Amino acid sequence: MGDRAIEIGAVRIRDGDIVERFQSLMNPGQRISGFIEDYTGITNAMLANAPTCAAVLRDFTDFCGNDPLVAHNASFDKRFLDSERSHIGLPETSPFACTLLLARRLLQDAPNHQLGTLVSTLDLPNDGTFHRALADAEMTAHLWLRLVDQVFLTCQQTPPSFALLQQFSRKPIKSCHLWLKKQASLI
Repeated sequence: MGDRAIEIGAVRIRDGDIVERFQSLMNPGQRISGFIEDYTGITNAMLANAPTCAAVLRDFTDFCGNDPLVAHNASFDKRFLDSERSHIGLPETSPFACTLLLARRLLQDAPNHQLGTLVSTLDLPNDGTFHRALADAEMTAHLWLRLVDQVFLTCQQTPPSFALLQQFSRKPIKSCHLWLKKQASLI
């Protein structure tokens, strides 16, 4: 709808630990609204000297390689990422998994499934910063690891594959626990 990405952040998880970080502001070539400035704390002045979206996306693509991606409310992030990639002729992103969808299935009793609520409810590590790319990426990584552990406890024989977690996140909420138990019996 004409909006552009203004910041990107990512972490790489290896063996359950965050081992690398990527973060950059991105100059979208247009002014951002006061609402976005208030929501993120990112100002037009901060973006004026930031690298272009194209330059940052190329660096981000190098950082990610072929690794699958995880985001909270992944469809939102994927739309922005794919739009920015199409502007510069890069292919669509790697496979995505969504912690929001997983949390809705695994944590059905949570007050809501916003990232901040889940971080607080599960007492996950955070520095109190929200709506900034790297901080949100780190909180999402901790949430992902917790959700993967919960699925692992159900399956009990092997760590769940990325593909299984993607499938699980698309199952109807009412039947997802039965589906997961069935998958555990197939392993």
